[in-house]
Amino acid sequence: MRSSAFLNFLKLLKHLPKYHHLGFPLCNATKERLFDDQLHVIYKSGGQWVDKWWPITTDPGTYWLEHPMNKLGTAAVVADRQYKGLWTLGKHKGKYEALVQVGEVAVHRDNDLNTKVDYSDDNIQTGHFGINCHRASSSEFGSTKVEKWSAGCQVFASPHDFDCFMLVCNTQAEERGWQTFTYTLLNGGW
Repeated sequence: MRSSAFLNFLKLLKHLPKYHHLGFPLCNATKERLFDDQLHVIYKSGGQWVDKWWPITTDPGTYWLEHPMNKLGTAAVVADRQYKGLWTLGKHKGKYEALVQVGEVAVHRDNDLNTKVDYSDDNIQTGHFGINCHRASSSEFGSTKVEKWSAGCQVFASPHDFDCFMLVCNTQAEERGWQTFTYTLLNGGW
């Protein structure tokens, strides 16, 4: 059975131009240290909707919550919003192909230095912060804990899953001529 968030998202797709949207994650904001969210990529192939999904994290790791890179606090992407043209194909930290931020994104700036993300409406900042979509470890088995892998980025646990995701992204870019990818983050519901 599909969640109501997922069904509402499918209804939204009917109103978007063909192939406009790449995917969305369903986030579970209860455990900042685990890959407990899902990234869904929804597209049409042969006239049929395809829904591929993988475990990711949308939350920053404990290390970055306690040691923010930014004096305003660690970034956690604001849920229940759509970020049109957020990412393009590029290199994460100049090292390997990933989706890199080119559009604006809203984040919660958490600077209380504890291990729980502060998702309040009064700590939201919008801009360009290097919120990429990338993998955790390159080792065959990936990672089971977020740790230092995310300071706000959307991160895949498994390098194999990430490679499959990037194949879909590259295929869309080549076949459809996409320059950017839209991202929708929905909170909970699965």
